[in-house]
Amino acid sequence: MVRCPPACRWLPFVRDSGRYDGGVTESDLRPAKKPWLPPRWFIRLFWSAHRGVFRRSGGRVGLSRPRGNRYGMLRLTTVGRRTGQQRSVILGYFEDGANLVSLAMNGWGEPEPAWWLNLQAHPDATVDLVDGPRPVRGHAATGDERSRLWARWREIDKNLDGYAARRSSETAVVVLVPRPGTSEASRGT
Repeated sequence: MVRCPPACRWLPFVRDSGRYDGGVTESDLRPAKKPWLPPRWFIRLFWSAHRGVFRRSGGRVGLSRPRGNRYGMLRLTTVGRRTGQQRSVILGYFEDGANLVSLAMNGWGEPEPAWWLNLQAHPDATVDLVDGPRPVRGHAATGDERSRLWARWREIDKNLDGYAARRSSETAVVVLVPRPGTSEASRGT
C-alpha cells in the first residue's frame, strides 16, 4: 500500500476512493478512465434524427416506457425563457411514483441544456408519453431526494458517475411532478 500525502486527498480519484485514512493503493492514484462518448457532432446529429423520426411518424415512433433497468423516452415541451415560444425536446426518464425523473445533462456536454434553463424560468410544462400528454411542473431534486434518485439512475447507467465527471458543474436531477388538478396528480400513480 502506498501512502498518499494530505495534499493529494483533494484529487477526485483519491477522495472518492472512500479511504480517508491516508492509505491508498497505486491503482487509486491513477485517474479513473472516463467512459467513452461519441463526438459532440454525432450526439447532436442523433438528437436531430430522433426528433425528425418522432415528427414524421406523427408521434407514433420515438417514445417508450421505462422497463426494468432501462429508461424510457418522453417529449418535454417548455416555454422558451427568452422567446416565450414552445420548445420541445426528447429526454430519457424513469418513473418515481407519479413523478417522472430526468437528468439535465446536455449529452454530458458542459453547458446546461436549454430545456432545463427554460423549465427553471417557467416550471409549468407538458410531457408527451406513450399514454398521451400530461401537464407537469418541474424542479431540481435536492438533498436526500437527489441522492435517492441519482442512485436509481446509477442502477440504470453504470457509467453515470464517469459521465457526470466530464462536467464541471453538478448535473441536475429534474423531477416532473403532475400539476395539481390533473388526473395523474389526484390518482397518485
